[in-house]
Amino acid sequence: MRVVLLGTAAGGGFPQWNCACALCAAARDGKLPSRTQECVAVSGNGRDWWLLNASPDLRAQLAATPALWPGPGPRQTSVRGVLLTDAEADHVSGLASLRGAAGLKVYAAPPVRAVLGPARAALDRYAPWEWADSLADGGFVLAGGLVVTAHPMGARIPRYVPAQAPAPAGPWVTAYRIEDLASGGVLVYAPCVGAWSPALDELCAEADCVLLDGTFFAADEMGTTVRSGAGQAALGHLPVTGPDGTLAALARHPRPRRIYTHLNNTNPLLDPGSLARARVAEHGAEILPDGAELVL
Repeated sequence: MRVVLLGTAAGGGFPQWNCACALCAAARDGKLPSRTQECVAVSGNGRDWWLLNASPDLRAQLAATPALWPGPGPRQTSVRGVLLTDAEADHVSGLASLRGAAGLKVYAAPPVRAVLGPARAALDRYAPWEWADSLADGGFVLAGGLVVTAHPMGARIPRYVPAQAPAPAGPWVTAYRIEDLASGGVLVYAPCVGAWSPALDELCAEADCVLLDGTFFAADEMGTTVRSGAGQAALGHLPVTGPDGTLAALARHPRPRRIYTHLNNTNPLLDPGSLARARVAEHGAEILPDGAELVL
């Protein structure tokens, strides 16, 4: 299985357009590498590619990845579809960039498909797509020899959904377990984790690689960096550090390769020379750049 990290930043990218924090300023000065918004591409055969989420930066990400370039026909593409982990704007707005490509298949949990109803109707006017339930019993098989199961990770409803509107029931946030039938390699993809669970422990225990939510390094990060009243708990992301943080949880699973993604622009892990990056490295976890490719 080939896995390409198309983007590794949280919503807004890095640097964020309206943020003048020290990290964003350093990125604008060329002292830190910029990052596009989180998105991944996977393939079991190098010909059929599936996107994990669809970021607002998707057009640029596809253009920067030769394996995903169109051809050989004038309108042929190796992109077969998208697996959505949630309905957040930074994970679904890139679907608009794919409009007009006939025959794509989009997998998502029932509440996500429901809230995207108007967008689905609009996109289908350009070319018909198939919209499937990612939580269907038994999982599903993707072209290229990948077997996928989706696992509930939380019920955080996107902010754009009106509070007074009755929200669809069910898990809004999922993680994916993706297994390559040929190699036996297993990828766990969980870019949004609001609370650690025994189910996530089970997924990590049998994985060869875990792409995990690294949005915030510390629980008070938003408040101390940009003087915002919004903390990580309100945004539905576990911090990397702290007694209940993901770094401590990952320590129980030393076998798989452990990689943090979905890094917020306030996260000191964005700085390769930071003490935060050194601490994570000491625990065996990694921070990779946009465009990094893994083989499982």
